[in-house]
Amino acid sequence: MTANENGYSYTLTTEVDVPVATVWTAWTENPHYEAWSYSKPGSVALDVTPGGRYTATVVTPDGQEFPITGRYIDVVEHETLVMGMDTPDGEEVMRLDLAELDGGRTRLVVSQTLATQEQHDMAKEGTQMLLDSCAAYVGKI
Repeated sequence: MTANENGYSYTLTTEVDVPVATVWTAWTENPHYEAWSYSKPGSVALDVTPGGRYTATVVTPDGQEFPITGRYIDVVEHETLVMGMDTPDGEEVMRLDLAELDGGRTRLVVSQTLATQEQHDMAKEGTQMLLDSCAAYVGKI
């Protein structure tokens, strides 16, 4: 964790044995995103364009459901997604960067800065779960 004048930051990285295009599909196409993102079936709507909106209902491991909504701030196909999630306090921004590696592998890097350590810790744990789930999923498609 890094604390700075903007808040508490984290960066998480994982690598998968699939091409960038496969990972991009998993993050940007409704049925694929729904399959790995702990989303309630039928709740995902992604408009992956700058300014486009996204919605989903996340189901926690203990069965609780909560809606998420937000917008895509920046979209560079097969490279970058910058997403703003709506919160009661404004917008939390998360950045996903993809890099193609040798041998058809892909590196995923997610970074985010949050206002408090508690928000940071919760978001980091949730993001790690998402990265792990995505990595397991893309190896099957």
